[in-house]
Amino acid sequence: MTIRKAKTQEELLKAALKVVSEKGYLGATTREIAKVAGVTELTLFRHFGSKEKLFGELLSRHTFLPKLKELMPELEALPYEEALRLIATRFLLSLKERKEMVMIMHSEINRYPDKIRTVYYGAIDEMRKTLAQYFLSLQKRGKFRQVAPNIAASMFLGMFFSYFRTEEIMQGRDITRGGRMERQVRALVDIFIHGTLARRDSA
Repeated sequence: MTIRKAKTQEELLKAALKVVSEKGYLGATTREIAKVAGVTELTLFRHFGSKEKLFGELLSRHTFLPKLKELMPELEALPYEEALRLIATRFLLSLKERKEMVMIMHSEINRYPDKIRTVYYGAIDEMRKTLAQYFLSLQKRGKFRQVAPNIAASMFLGMFFSYFRTEEIMQGRDITRGGRMERQVRALVDIFIHGTLARRDSA
C-alpha cells in the first residue's frame, strides 16, 4: 500500500468515526463521510467498497481489541490482580474515549442489518477470545481455576461495561473524577478474583 493510499484510508476512517459518533451507523451516509474526509464518495468506495466494509474496519481499529492485544505481552510479567486492574482501567478509558459512539451504537444496535450486527458482535467476540487466551495461559500454569476461560472473559468485560454504562451513560457521571475509577476497578477486580462468599476461619 502506498503512503498516499494509507493516508486517504486513515482520513476516511477518522471521518467515519466522527460521523458515526454523531449520527450512528444508520444516520451516517457515505456522502457525508467522504465530505468530512475531503474526498469524493467514489474515492471512499474505491478504498472500502461499501459502507459496511468501512464500518467493519472502523470497529477493528477503534474498539478495545487492538489495545488489548498490545497489552498481552505486558500482562505476562505482572501479578494476576495487577494485570486485571490494568486491563479494566484501559478498557474503561477506551470506552470513555469513544463514549458518543458507544452510546449511539448501544441504542440502535437492534435496528442494524444482520450483516452489520455480525461485524459488531464479531469484534466483541474477538475481544473475549483474546482475554480468554490470557486466562487459559494462567490456567495452564496453575494460576487460574478450572473454569471456562471464555465465560470468565465474558463476565469480566461485561462487568466493567455495565459499570461504564450505568455511570457514564445512564447517570452522566465522570468515572475518572476524584479517583472514582481506581476505587471501582479495585473493588470489582477483587470481587472477580475472590468472589463474595465470606470465609470462615478454620477452627
